[in-house]
Amino acid sequence: MAIKIRLTRGGRKKRPFYRIVAANSGAKRDGRFLEILGTYDPLKDPAEVRINRQKLDKWLSRGAKPSDTVRSILSRASQDSTVATG
Repeated sequence: MAIKIRLTRGGRKKRPFYRIVAANSGAKRDGRFLEILGTYDPLKDPAEVRINRQKLDKWLSRGAKPSDTVRSILSRASQDSTVATG
């Protein structure tokens, strides 16, 4: 199975909070994942993105493909100063 870098939803009703995770492509959206790579909080102004670049680079080098949404978040975050790495 292919590995995808995608979002899993957390938070309560009407208050979304997302984790950026590496997961098998066949796994459910909020189901089993391999590793947490970061977080995305769309409710903050501007939206807050926290990414562990070492983990992200590790999974990308192993052939993981980011989803369209994650690719958009990462490209926007790399241009912004709201990205926290750690």
